[in-house]
Amino acid sequence: MRNTELRTLSGMRVDVPIVDEMYVGGEFVGAEETFPTVHPATGAHLADVPVATPEQVGTAVQAAMAASLEWRETEPMERRARVDALADIIDDAADELTRIDVADNGSCLSKLQDDASRGATALRYFGGLATELKGETIPTGNDTLDFTVREPYGVVAGIIAFNPPVMFAIRKIAPAVVAGNGIVIKPSEFTSLSALYLAKLIHDSDLFPPGLVNVVTGGGTVGERLTTHEDVGFVSMIGSPETGKAVMKSAAEHLAPVTLELGGKNPNIVFPDADLDAAAEGAVNGMSLTWQGQSCGSGSRLFVHEDVFDTVVDGVVEGFESIRPGDPFDEASTMGAIVSEPQFEKVTHYIETAKDEGARLLTGGEVVEYDSGGYFVEPTAFEVGPEMTIANEEIFGPVLSVLRWSDYDEMMDIVNSVDYGLTGSVWTSDLERAHRAVRDIESGYVWVNQHGPHYVGAPFGGYKESGIGKNESIDELLDHTRVKNVNISL
Repeated sequence: MRNTELRTLSGMRVDVPIVDEMYVGGEFVGAEETFPTVHPATGAHLADVPVATPEQVGTAVQAAMAASLEWRETEPMERRARVDALADIIDDAADELTRIDVADNGSCLSKLQDDASRGATALRYFGGLATELKGETIPTGNDTLDFTVREPYGVVAGIIAFNPPVMFAIRKIAPAVVAGNGIVIKPSEFTSLSALYLAKLIHDSDLFPPGLVNVVTGGGTVGERLTTHEDVGFVSMIGSPETGKAVMKSAAEHLAPVTLELGGKNPNIVFPDADLDAAAEGAVNGMSLTWQGQSCGSGSRLFVHEDVFDTVVDGVVEGFESIRPGDPFDEASTMGAIVSEPQFEKVTHYIETAKDEGARLLTGGEVVEYDSGGYFVEPTAFEVGPEMTIANEEIFGPVLSVLRWSDYDEMMDIVNSVDYGLTGSVWTSDLERAHRAVRDIESGYVWVNQHGPHYVGAPFGGYKESGIGKNESIDELLDHTRVKNVNISL
C-alpha cells in the first residue's frame, strides 16, 4: 500500500491510500497488463490497476472453492461474529474508504461519506440472519421423514458497478460469506481502488480462511472469464441491462443461477392534490444529483398533472439551479464529476439528442468547464414528449425528463411503456389514489410521497429489464444457497 497526495479541484491536498494489486488466494498479486484510473474531477492519475489474466481468475475461483469447504463448517453464530468484527473494522476505516471512493468515483463527499458504514450495516444485518438459513419438514406419510436443508454454492461471482463502489463490494461479500460461500469480486474498471483497499482490511483482519474473499480487476473480458468459469456456482451482479444480459449469457454456459440489479427509467408521478413543494423537492432529491444522477433508482421521468405543472416545474428548476457542481472533496459542492470520459460523452450525447429532437430545455444543458479539466455537466431538465429518446432510455446522468399529463390511464400506459421497472414514486394526499397507482406501476420498488430511501430488510429489485431477484433482504441471503431435499425411510 502507498499514499498518494491528490490535489483537488479547489486546491486542497488529500492523502489517498492506494492498493494497486489484486487479492487472490490470500495474497496480493500484480499483472503485466494494467489500466490507469484517474480522479474524474481533474484527470489526475491515481494508479495503474492490473488486468487479471485467465490464470489469475481461475486461481481466485479455486481459492474461493477451497476456502468455502473450510468456512461452511464454521458454526453460524461464529460466522456472524466474524462478519460483525469485519463491520467494526470497516467502520474504523470509513474515512480512508471514503477518500478513495471520492477520488476514484468523483461523487460528492457528502454523498459517499456514509457508504462504508452502510456496508457495515449490511454485514451486521446478514450476520444476524445466519441462523435463518434453515429448511422445512414436508409431510410424506407415516413411514418416511422428509426435510430440506440449505447449502452454499461454493463460489459466488460478485460483479459490481461504479456508482457507490465500496458499499456495493461490502454488500456482495455479506450474504455470500454468511451463507458459507467463498466469493470473487470484480469491481468496475472505473472504480476498483476501494475494493482493493477493502481486500487489505480483510487480509490484515485474519478473520476468514485465505481465499474466501478475492478481488480481481479489469474490464468486461475479466468479468466474462469469471462468470463463465465452470466452478462459479452463483453470480450476483449490479450494473447496466446490457452488462446484465452479457453476464446472464455467460452464466448460462454452465447454468449458474444469477441475481441482477440493473438499470431504471423510473417514474415520479405527481397528482394535483399532492403537497406541491414536497413533490418538487422530492423530484430534485430523487435525481441523486450528489451522484451526478448516476443511480439506477433515480426518478429520471417526472410526470406532472397539467393543473399543477407550472408550479411543480418551477420548484424543480429552482432546485436544480441551486445545485453547485464542483470539487467533490469540497463540502460546499452539491454535485461532483461524471465518473469517466465514456460516461461523460454518453450524458452529453443524450443532452444534444434531446435538443435535436425538439425537447424544451427547462434548465441546464451545458458542460461545466474548469481549467484543470474534469467531467462536469449542469443539472439538466427537459420537457419532453413520450416518444423522445431521453424519455425512454437510461442516461445514468443528471438529466431529467418532465412529462405533462391529464388522463390517468394514458399517463400510466406511458409510465409502463419503457423496458425498465426498477423503482417509482407517487405524490398524492389521497390514499385510494396512491394505492391504485402503486398497483398499476410496473416496478419492483415504489415509494409514496418520497423517492429514494432504502431500508435494511426491505427487498430491492426490479421488473422487466431492471433485473432478476431481490437484494438487501433475507431473499438475497436465501438466493446464495441451494436446497437439498432429504427423504428417510423409517
